[in-house]
Amino acid sequence: MKILASYNIKGGVGKTATAVNLAWLASREGYRTVIWDLDPQGAASFYFRIRPKVKGGAKGLLTGDRPLDEAVRATDYMGLDLIPADFSYRNLDVALQDARKPAKQLLRLMKPLADEYDFLILDASPNISLVSENIFNAADALLLPLIPTTLSVRTYRQLLSFFEKHPQKRLLLLPFFSMVDRRRGMHRELMDELPRKYPEILSTAIPYASQVEAMGSRRQPVGVFSSANHPIVQAYRSLWNEILNKL
Repeated sequence: MKILASYNIKGGVGKTATAVNLAWLASREGYRTVIWDLDPQGAASFYFRIRPKVKGGAKGLLTGDRPLDEAVRATDYMGLDLIPADFSYRNLDVALQDARKPAKQLLRLMKPLADEYDFLILDASPNISLVSENIFNAADALLLPLIPTTLSVRTYRQLLSFFEKHPQKRLLLLPFFSMVDRRRGMHRELMDELPRKYPEILSTAIPYASQVEAMGSRRQPVGVFSSANHPIVQAYRSLWNEILNKL
């Protein structure tokens, strides 16, 4: 099982849309896929029409009173399951501090899923915390949506600085441009400049699109209610193929 985390220090960059749409694409291609909504706001759970509630909450998962595989819920899409968010995840850092090997607890919880799924996709909350360190230890790759703006680039540099001080031996960083508006000069300038400085940036860029905003009212991945030829659908498919090639 490959573990991919859609992550960014900064919020509002398309992190949840990335997790939801790539999970849907993976399942469409026949991969057994589960998405874990680790953000207490529960946006991914909302998109999949699943109540953001886990019996026993974060504490129940960490103590083993509620095994992670018992929290799995089926979505409306074949081959795609979801572990819903829970508002108690807001205190997950505190609960992890009391555990033995606190930075590796989430990986321990995920292990029973390894034989059931090909991909586990994490939708992480936007911060650097003990939960984030657990994600870094568990994931094979971080999917990093990067809006081509000054503040978004600044947070990417902060993340790189963190990894310089806390190196991860096997974690693959996969940044890509998100919410791109090519009418904006700054977007065009940074998209031209940054790949030369950060060659790890993927070639696929996700455009700003009203269809992504419509996910909130439709409560569906964009590929469900948009034409297969629509640019946003093609962009997510291109991103998914590029990620598979990197893996």
